[in-house]
Amino acid sequence: MKELIQAFKELSDFYSLKGVSEEEIRAAERKLGVIFSKDYREYVSNFGVVSAGGHEFTGICSAVRLNVVDVTLDERRVTSGVCHTWYVIEQANIDGIVIWQSEDGKIYQTMPNTEPMKISNSLLEYIEEFLS
Repeated sequence: MKELIQAFKELSDFYSLKGVSEEEIRAAERKLGVIFSKDYREYVSNFGVVSAGGHEFTGICSAVRLNVVDVTLDERRVTSGVCHTWYVIEQANIDGIVIWQSEDGKIYQTMPNTEPMKISNSLLEYIEEFLS
């Protein structure tokens, strides 16, 4: 997982908050009814949330627009076709694009009036393919 942490740190304009505790991670999982993938757990335990390379990733923090629980619950209300075990890792804020992660770590993209599409096999792969 150190590879994932390093990949985040190498993105341009990298900024993060403080990492969160295991208790905070479990509380967010309970609120969403999901189990975060191993890489997402590693990400939030190290950073809380990240802004880098022109992207803002959800995480566990007090900012409603970046908090994975708040953003996921809002997106579940308006986005059709997503699995109830997915959670939002990024809102692109362009053309309604939302990036989701499943419990097994796969990354999906949704857009209005389209079916969800798998775009990466992991958070690291997503960063390397779309942000680097």
